[in-house]
Amino acid sequence: MTHPLICMCLTGKTLEEDLQLVKKYEKQIDIVELRVDHLTEDEQLYAKRFPSMIYKPCILTIRRTVDGGLFSGSEFSRTNLFGRALAFADPDKSKNFAFVDFEEDYHIPSMHDAAMAFGVKIIRSFHSMNAPVTNIRKRCDEIRKTGYEIPKIAFMPDSLADVERLFRETKDFTQYDHIICAMGAEGLPSRILAGYTNSFLTYVSPEEMLGKMNGIGHIDPVTINELYNFKSISEKTALYGITGWPLPKTSSPLIHNGGYKKLGLDAVYLPARATLISDAINFADTIGMKGMSVTIPHKESVMYYLGEQSPEVIQIGACNTIVKKNNKWIGYNTDASGFRRALEEFLDGTKLKFKKVAVIGAGGAAKAIVYALKQMGARVCIFNRTIENAQQLAEKYGFNYCQLDSRCAAKLDEYSTLIIQTTSVGMNSEAPSTKENDPLYFYDFRGNEMLFDIIYTPVVTPVMKRAAAAGCKTCNGYKMLEYQAYEQFKLFTGKDME
Repeated sequence: MTHPLICMCLTGKTLEEDLQLVKKYEKQIDIVELRVDHLTEDEQLYAKRFPSMIYKPCILTIRRTVDGGLFSGSEFSRTNLFGRALAFADPDKSKNFAFVDFEEDYHIPSMHDAAMAFGVKIIRSFHSMNAPVTNIRKRCDEIRKTGYEIPKIAFMPDSLADVERLFRETKDFTQYDHIICAMGAEGLPSRILAGYTNSFLTYVSPEEMLGKMNGIGHIDPVTINELYNFKSISEKTALYGITGWPLPKTSSPLIHNGGYKKLGLDAVYLPARATLISDAINFADTIGMKGMSVTIPHKESVMYYLGEQSPEVIQIGACNTIVKKNNKWIGYNTDASGFRRALEEFLDGTKLKFKKVAVIGAGGAAKAIVYALKQMGARVCIFNRTIENAQQLAEKYGFNYCQLDSRCAAKLDEYSTLIIQTTSVGMNSEAPSTKENDPLYFYDFRGNEMLFDIIYTPVVTPVMKRAAAAGCKTCNGYKMLEYQAYEQFKLFTGKDME
């Protein structure tokens, strides 16, 4: 396994702007890439100066729009820019570009000869912005025209299955230096675990510039180092992760990786976004993950892939934690106990026995929550848009149920001592309440209800904001996330995080 360099892409409009970014992040990075295509036209003419302004090796790149860059001029103009940047090399090689990135189809002998003459190494790149690349090693062989070129392949995967194949195909790829990465949210593991693909480097962007790389899947230098402990990842590092869809920004890596750091464990926890749980399982098996957190919408479908289930999983009918033991996946549910602990803190001594409680939703999270509420002695009514799912869950525990729409307002009012919102409606939405982002848009809060929303991003959901404005006591799901994560951590590592 190689130890990849961290390369920061510089996409400022001026050399001075890029210089300040290098100074800010210099302790976090090994090498930089000057994206000349992002500079203003006047600044592009002086790109040659940049390597002497910094104390890091620098890659010269002028990326065309077809390859995901901003350069839309002629190839003649681009060749002139390459020539200006590469010509008249300084005798002190540290003041010259260390690398130049030429696309696979860019073959200008004079540019190639200039790079070679001045000791500038050539990265020969291929970008597939809309589709995955297969036969990666064969493609690298084709791209690498000479023995001193470093082939680079960056592609947009259709699914996590394409990323899994990338890891499988490059596991023993050590014959020569290469750069391989999958782009987009699904491709994030290929950046964090670049050493597992034996990649020469991994790309990051300054936090200030992440918006410019929207959709590409870059993370910032501080995150890859401090959250994912990139430079310490080795073949001995224990791998864990979280899977779900769409898996927006999650706090789980912060909790788990913080625990590993606190206890001095050689482990890393990373997101593995997947539309199909089967893709996530195959990915975990390929890279050797020892455990995964499972979130929306896979908490029920994952059960078909388990070799063994805990009593809680069997009773609840949903699983949020899987651990690999004796070559099989064992399923657990920490949602129920995590929810109960967080709810009891929120209630601050109020008992639920014989109290009427409304549960909004009937998915995997709701199943664990209803299980906990039954243990707490509550009288529950389950509200769900698909009435059959609400009925099935309610009848399992002898609870009531109702269809979630404007006609259920009176029933909801009857069970409104405590309202528990378990759906994903309102996630990542800080807009005012609407029918689309507020599952209870039709309900008028009186002010004496208590609302527990299991969403934690945003901190205040549209329905929470509306309830609080009416005088209700509200709570988001962060404590539930935290407490269930502590139990997952113990299942993964055998150690207590708290």
